[in-house]
Amino acid sequence: MMKRLLAILLALVLLLAGCAVTPPAQTQSTAAPTTQAAPTGDSTGPQAPQDPSGKYQLSDRGEAIVDDPACQAAVATQDNYRVFYEIFVGSFSDSNGDGVGDLRGIINRMDYLNDGDDASGLSLGVEGLWLSPIFKSVSYHKYDVDDYYTIDPAFGTEDDLKELLELCHQRNVKVILDLVINHTGFNNPWFSSFVAAHRSGDTEDPYYDFYTYCPAGEPAPAGRTFYKIPGCDDTYEGNFSSQMPELNYDNEAVRQAVLDVAKYYLDLGVDGFRFDAAKYIYFGDDAQSGEFWKWYMDELRAIKPDIYTVAEVWDSDGVTERYFPALNCFNFTISQSSGLIATTAKAGDVNKYMGYLQSYLDSIHALNEDAMIVPFIANHDTDRAAGFLTEASGQMKVAANLYLLAPGSPFLYYGEEIGMRGSRGGANTDANRRLKMEWGDGDTIADPEGSTYSSARVDFTAAEQLGNGDSLYNYYKKLIMIRKANPAICRGDFVALELEDTKLGGFTASYDGTMVMVLHNTTTDPITIELADITGLEITQLNAVIGVGGATLDQTTLTLDGQTSVVIGLA
Repeated sequence: MMKRLLAILLALVLLLAGCAVTPPAQTQSTAAPTTQAAPTGDSTGPQAPQDPSGKYQLSDRGEAIVDDPACQAAVATQDNYRVFYEIFVGSFSDSNGDGVGDLRGIINRMDYLNDGDDASGLSLGVEGLWLSPIFKSVSYHKYDVDDYYTIDPAFGTEDDLKELLELCHQRNVKVILDLVINHTGFNNPWFSSFVAAHRSGDTEDPYYDFYTYCPAGEPAPAGRTFYKIPGCDDTYEGNFSSQMPELNYDNEAVRQAVLDVAKYYLDLGVDGFRFDAAKYIYFGDDAQSGEFWKWYMDELRAIKPDIYTVAEVWDSDGVTERYFPALNCFNFTISQSSGLIATTAKAGDVNKYMGYLQSYLDSIHALNEDAMIVPFIANHDTDRAAGFLTEASGQMKVAANLYLLAPGSPFLYYGEEIGMRGSRGGANTDANRRLKMEWGDGDTIADPEGSTYSSARVDFTAAEQLGNGDSLYNYYKKLIMIRKANPAICRGDFVALELEDTKLGGFTASYDGTMVMVLHNTTTDPITIELADITGLEITQLNAVIGVGGATLDQTTLTLDGQTSVVIGLA
């Protein structure tokens, strides 16, 4: 009887063992990869919590750990082909409860921006910060500087700036300051000395011609705006505002003064600058303004050869090209609601966008072999992207793919990664484009002076998005990791693909012995394409898939879902 019982038990054990089916090997035809990290420790113990989408485990602080295989090869950037993040300082994060964003607020948010580990799957992963003006000023925006050598007390101290720089450099994040040198503030001591010299009629005073002016009785140059100097009949130039007098760059002392300012902050550890209103140095004279920037940049590169600089030349490509021999410029042609990024993201023809990029890169490289394209969708002077590229439609994700999986050094505007909205509207105030960051965690940051925006700001706050694997924040995070894992995308030799009879398009890029192909489908329908027809190179693997859908690669036949992009390895 005992032997019979043992035999029955043995048969049951063998039957149960046979029920454990080995899963089939995965093929390279995939939906967008969303594998989970293997649990650590005792497999019988408690498992790490997962985000609501079921894609990722959550960190101790509740953030989704993006650990897709496509992201694991993300490496630190060592050159200037970086993803930058514009921070309008007064609207970002408040550390002391006064409602105004400050430098310590940025320090406190560094784990959100970059945790120092490119492959951790935590933090947004940006590689550079552009800080709006932080110098002493009476305005909320600080584009009218009263003292270049003093941090505005509302934003903190120079020690705070040093601490931020040290922390950023520990995490391989560069910091550039917004340097406004076309004009100063009305209360700047330089201007006060200029006014005093004109009042007294002392033409020998070194500040007498520190600013551009017209003597009493002389007509102002056409197209330019002048205001009466307080206390005398001479007038000073102020094309942006009466509170923003314009410096005179025919005066060598002025040139030295603004060079000294830049040197001071470079010595402090700043990595470079964004130059405001760069084309107005000589109003209406791009050739002369370009010559100034060539001189200025030669001086700065002698101090810091790897300096990162970008100029605001808000004009057509034909105008910005006049500045590229000196420095890179933001590309306004592809930005904003009518730009090529947004129009392409709305089911537009990717081949048109790629053709433009090819032409643009060829043009700027002919002027300067080290030139980069610097793309963006929106900034502090424009309406926010989520207002004209809705998240629900998938257009925000497509637009992000188009300019982050592309050449150059792209700039995100704070809050873009969580879908923040804000527009000037009928109120005619830029404050509505610079609203407080929607943290959702009790940050005491308040809207800037003059804001009137009353519509919904955001669908989900940053706090609500951190732990959701399907959120826009985690989408941007994954996208930046894919970019870092494929260094050829942003810095490789770019060749636009010329595809016919399809809106699907892309490019190839080769760098340091590697080559990739990037393809975008901006339509809402799947598209199948034979890759052997567009390249004679070997298709090695599907490096990454990101978008609303997925992709299938069967040898050389690719099927790409709508509003989805792929990175393909070539050999």
